[in-house]
Amino acid sequence: MTIISPEARASTGIGARKDYHALNAQLNLFAPDGSIQFDKDREAAEEYLRQHVIPNTRIFPSVAERLEWLVANDYYERAFLDAYAPEFLTDLHERAREAGHRFQTFLGAFKFFTSYALKTFDGTTYLEGFEERVVATALFLGRGDEALATRLVDEMLSGRFQPATPTFLNAGKAQRGELVSCFLLRLEDNLESIGRSVNSALQLSKRGGGVALLLTNLRETGAPIKQIENQASGVVPVMKILEDSFSYANQLGARQGAGAVYLHAHHPDILRFLDTKRENADEKIRIKTLSLGVVIPDVTFQLAKENRDMHLFSPYDVEREYGKPLSDLSVNDHYDELVANPRVRKSTISAREFFKTLAELQFESGYPYVLFEDTVNRANPLQGHINMSNLCSEILQVNTPSRYDAAIGYEQVGRDISCNLGSLNIAQAFASPDFGATVETAVRALTSVSDQTDIDAVPSIAAGNDASHAIGLGQMNLHGFLASQRIRYGSEEGIDFTDIYFLTVTYHALRASNRIAIERGTAFTGFETSAYADGSHFDKYTEREWQPATERVRALFAEAGVAIPTRDDWARLRESVRQHGIYNAYLQAIPPTGSISYVNHATASIHPIAAKIEIRKEGKLGRVYYPAPHMTDDNLEFFEDAYEIGYEKIIDTYAAATRHVDQGLSLTLFFRDTATTRDINKAQIRAWRAGIKTLYYIRLRQPALEGTEIENCVSCAL
Repeated sequence: MTIISPEARASTGIGARKDYHALNAQLNLFAPDGSIQFDKDREAAEEYLRQHVIPNTRIFPSVAERLEWLVANDYYERAFLDAYAPEFLTDLHERAREAGHRFQTFLGAFKFFTSYALKTFDGTTYLEGFEERVVATALFLGRGDEALATRLVDEMLSGRFQPATPTFLNAGKAQRGELVSCFLLRLEDNLESIGRSVNSALQLSKRGGGVALLLTNLRETGAPIKQIENQASGVVPVMKILEDSFSYANQLGARQGAGAVYLHAHHPDILRFLDTKRENADEKIRIKTLSLGVVIPDVTFQLAKENRDMHLFSPYDVEREYGKPLSDLSVNDHYDELVANPRVRKSTISAREFFKTLAELQFESGYPYVLFEDTVNRANPLQGHINMSNLCSEILQVNTPSRYDAAIGYEQVGRDISCNLGSLNIAQAFASPDFGATVETAVRALTSVSDQTDIDAVPSIAAGNDASHAIGLGQMNLHGFLASQRIRYGSEEGIDFTDIYFLTVTYHALRASNRIAIERGTAFTGFETSAYADGSHFDKYTEREWQPATERVRALFAEAGVAIPTRDDWARLRESVRQHGIYNAYLQAIPPTGSISYVNHATASIHPIAAKIEIRKEGKLGRVYYPAPHMTDDNLEFFEDAYEIGYEKIIDTYAAATRHVDQGLSLTLFFRDTATTRDINKAQIRAWRAGIKTLYYIRLRQPALEGTEIENCVSCAL
């Protein structure tokens, strides 16, 4: 396997060795001339490979012998390799080797080999380098299509496309979890649904996915059971059961179980739900590891604006009165009617106090996530009501309920949700020789993930995936790209680029899905009643010509050779979609991206960097330093961190992207250490008014302690 340059491979003598950890640490110390020592970090990556990886890597005489050994010893599945001719397998590995991949940073190399590369079962020997992991992923997703597998190798090794962690980690391995990033389950108001959902959460967590669960339909504390008053325990005990379940089940120790729960703001248990995250909460109710999300309709903001009380409605009564669960009812549209209905029990709290509590908890813990219910549903192109999101708050899809018998078997299988994710590296994708082909290859790769996913342990997840073929094409490296072009994040030009870039991606993603529908002769289930089928989804693109508002962005697109779709392009696509459909019910979602950003040498997602030189703690290795991708001594001023940039510009940037993305965007807001809960409230209102769909974490910069600044420390001084 080719991992580093031949020159570096040759000099493996003890005398030539340097400590890679110490080299990486020099990145955080200025050179004598005051410059940042980027070269030391690159040298650290080379030394890490030379000192640690190469001596602990098994080398095989040939590609064929390597693959046969991996299959015979239960490291690779045989089926995905048997779909290709042996000569093609050898040629594709050679093509990958000739691409000359190099890790740009020490952390990128370290992350890959500790988190992704295949190792022997005892964990002592590497069986893959980056190229081999890319080839295995491409072959697995290609499913015998040599052209697609080849394109995927090119897209991944160029850094243009990166599958999400579960796919990149697991593809082709015999001992593996699923390829899916996360799952969404809804609970109904009965013990059978609760019990089945706990079991489903265990099964999904075991397979490596994060799981979010909807609690909105559970009856509140003190609600009647079998007409006997004051019997229901509410949502908190269910949360405690789920938290324990996630701590128990994980993917062979490779990924810890992770869960989130969502509750509607007008559920009577909403304050109890939020109190579980207070630092001084009683241990009997305190939730430590489970993530919390709140679903907020427009009416809640209106009530707060008018300084009125907000009514909380019994889910038990709502379902009896309306014949549908609270989660499937628009509280905004039915609010006055619910308030006036004497058969729906209700209580009140101050709307302003609710938002104050929300901000206090976000100030303390970063939670809860927020889903703006009506904004989400106005943008939803499918029939049905979106009532929750996922562990990272970017998946927004319609679900339907399941019914169970007394033995918790399915009487009716509903549709729950899975997330098939991968991201484009904006800087690399924008430089693609064929931008449209890059987007299409990514869409086909993610569609393959959906097609090859069958979670038979949770039939509602399998049913939802089979019906929708939903995917989430994400993006990363927006800040890195903008700064490399000497454009400030959140500036007029930065927002203009974000707007037109996402518009262009949307066009090519829809076109790719339309082509798949034509090839397969089928569209996603429910296409006929969607905004795609009647053409209305395309109205905003056909009613006017979309072009960059700034000369600089016009020049960027022209120089890159990336054509911006015209009104005629959109009109032709609309007609093809109306005639043939699209294969994927949902196409885009912008995840936070984590480890894959380091491996791909990209700034995370589309938010600004958190620091010019990021400090991470990596297990026994201790502190590791990571420079912002594309940063040089000459463009430092364009790498303002998220705390300096401020939440206003972050919201405005995300708003520009949001109007083109059919699902959500994982939006973290950053505040200086002088921020107050009032600032968080103002940010919530600004985000809601700007059309943001969800809020992920709230991050506050920690105040520096007196006397802790280190002389000549880059991360302290910048």
